Amino acid sequence: MKMLTAENITKTYGEKQLFRGISFTIGEKERVGLIGVNGTGKSSLLKIVAGIDQSDEGSIIAGKDYSISYLDQQPEFEAERTVLEQVFHGDAPILKLMREYEQALLKLSAHPEDTKLQETLFEYQKQMDALNAWDASTNAKTILMKLGIVDVGKKVGELSGGQKKRVSLAQVLIESPDLLILDEPTNHLDFDTVKWLEEYLSRYNGSLLLVTHDRYFLDRVTNRMFELDGGNLYSYKGNYAAFLESKAIREENEAATLDKQNNLFRRELEWIRRGAKARTTKQKARIQRFDQLEEQVSGTRSTEKLDISLNGSRLGKQVFELVDASKKYEDKVILNKLNMLVKPGDRIGIIGKNGTGKSTLLNVLAKRIPLDSGEYQMGQTVKLGYYTQENEDMDESKRMIEYIKETAQVVDTSDGKSISAAQMLERFLFPPFSHGTLIKKLSGGEKRRLYLLKILMSAPNVLLLDEPTNDLDTQTLTVLEDYLEDFPGVVITVSHDRYFLDKAVEQLLVLKGEGLIDPFYGNYSEYLEKNIEEQVVVVKTQPKAQEKEKKKRMSYSEQKEWEGIDDQIAATEERLETIAVEMAKIGSDFTKGQDLMKQETELNEKLEGLIERWSYLAELAEK
Repeated sequence: MKMLTAENITKTYGEKQLFRGISFTIGEKERVGLIGVNGTGKSSLLKIVAGIDQSDEGSIIAGKDYSISYLDQQPEFEAERTVLEQVFHGDAPILKLMREYEQALLKLSAHPEDTKLQETLFEYQKQMDALNAWDASTNAKTILMKLGIVDVGKKVGELSGGQKKRVSLAQVLIESPDLLILDEPTNHLDFDTVKWLEEYLSRYNGSLLLVTHDRYFLDRVTNRMFELDGGNLYSYKGNYAAFLESKAIREENEAATLDKQNNLFRRELEWIRRGAKARTTKQKARIQRFDQLEEQVSGTRSTEKLDISLNGSRLGKQVFELVDASKKYEDKVILNKLNMLVKPGDRIGIIGKNGTGKSTLLNVLAKRIPLDSGEYQMGQTVKLGYYTQENEDMDESKRMIEYIKETAQVVDTSDGKSISAAQMLERFLFPPFSHGTLIKKLSGGEKRRLYLLKILMSAPNVLLLDEPTNDLDTQTLTVLEDYLEDFPGVVITVSHDRYFLDKAVEQLLVLKGEGLIDPFYGNYSEYLEKNIEEQVVVVKTQPKAQEKEKKKRMSYSEQKEWEGIDDQIAATEERLETIAVEMAKIGSDFTKGQDLMKQETELNEKLEGLIERWSYLAELAEK
C-alpha cells in the first residue's frame, strides 16, 4: 500500500513560526483538504510535502517509486517553451514519449509529404503500442480540451495568469502521480470546468492533497480534512461538512479545558504574588509549572466569533442607474444598450465566462472607466467600498496598525459600541503581537484580509466585490458572509464561487458575451437548477407532447417511422463509436477534437430522443 508520512515537521518563516512538530500520513486514495486562516502556512506545508521547500526540522517519508505532482497557486514557466512542451514536461518515459509523438504529429501536419517525418511518426506509434500509451494520450487530450487549451504551439510566456494556471493544472493531471498536490485549483476556472474537475478528481486513482476556497468543491471531492490552527495540525475524517461538525465539538472541549487552565492559572498567580521564594525544590518546581501554564494560556487563540457588524453610511433612494449603456473594451462588446436600475437593499452577483467583461462592468459602476455611450447616474449619498483584485495603495513599508489607522482610529458597530483600530485587527484574526508587523512580511492571503478590513472600516453603504473568494481563507469568507447578512446597504459582487454566491446574493446578472446580459432572480444554485431543467425540456419536449396525445393506433407515417427507427438508433450508435475512435487518433489537432466533442454531444442528445420515441411507438404498436 502506497502512502506518504510526515514526521515532526517544523517551519519558521522570518520571525514567525508557522507550525511545530506536526505529523500525519496520507494513505492510498485519500483525498485530503487542507484549511486554515491565511498566514498559518498552508502553501508552505504543501511545498514541503512536494519537496519544493525544506522544513526546519522533521522529514517526509515515501517509497522509492512514490511520485508527487504539485500545482502552484501562481505557476512560473520557461517563457520560450510551447504549451505542448510544458504540459508533457517530465522525466517519466510515457510523458517523454507522448511529448515526442505529439511534436512529430505537429511537424507532419505542417509537411504532410515528408517521408522521413512519416517514418519517424510510425516509429513513435510502435513505441506507443509497446508502452500501451494510447489510453494516457486520450486522457491527456480530454484534459486539454476540457480545460480549454487549444493552441498547443503557443509560447507559455505569451499566456495570461489564468491561462498559465490551466496549463499547469493540465500538466499535473496528465502526469497522474501517486499524490496530486493542488494549491487553489479552481481559481480562473468557470463553473463548467470546475464541475468537470470535481468529477475527474472523484474518480482519480491516486491520493490528493489540496487547498481551495471553494467549499462546495471541497465538500464533494474530499474524504479527509486537515486543519492548521495555532501551529498545530488537526485531522478529521470525512468531507468539509463533517469537518465543521467535528471542529465545533473540538472547540467546545477546548473551551472547557481552557476554563480549567485559567482557574488554575489564577490560583498559581496568587501564590506567585504572595512572594514565594525559590528556596526549595518543591517551590522551584511550582514556579516552573506556573511558567509552563502561563505559556499555554497565553498561546491559546480565542475562538470567539468574529463580529464586524460595523455601522454604514446612510443610503438614499437612488443608488445606480444605467440607461442605454454601451461599452467596448479591446474591440470586445461588453455592454450593449444596457438598462439597469440598482435599488437600496439589492444583492447582485455578476457571473459569466472569462472575458465577458465582469470586472469591466464593476469598473463602470465605480466610475473608474467611462461609458462609450448612454447615461450613468450614481446617487448622491452613495459611499463606495470597492474590493478589487489588487491591493490598491498598499504601502508595504508601513506597519499593519499604521495602514488601518489611515482609514479610522475608531469605528462604531451597529450595536452602538466603539472599537479601536487595534481591536478591529484582533477581530480580523490578527493577534496583538503582530500589529507592528511590516506589511511586506505578510503572506498574500494576510494582505488581502488586511485590505478587506480597511475597506469595511471606511463605513461604505455600497460594496463592490471583485472575486473576493480567490485569496481569502474559508474562515475569513465565513466572517465576510456573516457581515454581508447584516449589512444594510447594496452588495454587487463578481465571483465564480457557488457557495459564496448562494449565501451572499439574491439575484444574478449573467454575462453571455457580445453585450448580452440576462437577469435572473434567485441564487446561483437556483440558476443552475433552472438551466438543467430547461435543457431536459428541450431534449424531451417532442416525445412528451406525443405521449400526452394517447393515441390508440398508429398513423401511416408512424408505421413507416416504426419500421425504420431501429436502423436510425443503430446508425447513431455506430457514429458515436466512430467518433470515439477518431478522438483517440486526432493527435494535436485540438480544433478537430472540439468539433468531434460537439458532434458527440449532439448525437447523444439525438440518441436519447430516438430511444424515447422508440418507447412511445413500441407502446402504440402493442395496442
